[in-house]
Amino acid sequence: MSTPVPVSTRTRFRLPFLLLVLGLVLVGLAQAQSGAPVIFAPSTAQANPYGLRSVWAQGDWVARSTLLILALMSLLSWYFIIAKWLAQRQLNAQVQAASHAFASADALHRRSEALEQESPFRHMVVSALEAASRHTSLAGQVDLNHWLSQNIVHSVATLQMRSQEGLSVLATIGATAPFVGLFGTVWGIYNALVTIGVSGQASIDKVAGPVGEALIMTALGLAVAVPAVLSYNALVRRNRVTLHAIKGFGSELHTQLLVEIDRTQQAAASHKSA
Repeated sequence: MSTPVPVSTRTRFRLPFLLLVLGLVLVGLAQAQSGAPVIFAPSTAQANPYGLRSVWAQGDWVARSTLLILALMSLLSWYFIIAKWLAQRQLNAQVQAASHAFASADALHRRSEALEQESPFRHMVVSALEAASRHTSLAGQVDLNHWLSQNIVHSVATLQMRSQEGLSVLATIGATAPFVGLFGTVWGIYNALVTIGVSGQASIDKVAGPVGEALIMTALGLAVAVPAVLSYNALVRRNRVTLHAIKGFGSELHTQLLVEIDRTQQAAASHKSA
């Protein structure tokens, strides 16, 4: 009953960009492991023996895997945050352009031509006009008002579904990142206990490394989760406001389309009677 919204209106998450950023992180971690200077690292007279570099260099494969997972989750969250913010900004601009175009008294097809070619609101108008033209074959079976309402509601629902793309990723990262960090914490404490048992003494130099690793994992898990959760709530709120404007546009389009069809039918009836 309605054609799909143009693909260009979707939020596009490009994998090559993500892989490039992930590669830069892996290079930085490899430099930390080899002892080479890390890019953008501050120059200090004495390196921190219990910092992130030491965690990577002295940690086992479990600790390193946990660090890589947290780094990947952080990259994904920031990528989706930026991509969704840009997509919402574009959609808000298209909402304002559509509202400005429909403030005129021109015919609906001329108002739609004033919008961008890739605007979802132009598609919505064109789809509604096509549905109105196809209603002649359904006259007597489906009410025109109900037919147009179905078409516009379907277009609005499609926009709503595509405006939520990527939000589930942020929600998942915000919910699971603290537990990934907690896993690293538990593993670090386990290594500390193993070190104490092997050495037979609980001196600070024996347990400082594993305990520091555990605390760093906890901090990293929270550092990944907090921006994801805050951004998810902010983006959901912006989506709600934009969706309200889209529904208002759909309601106005439905009303104006019925008025235009009624005027056309009255003009045709007057022409016949004359």
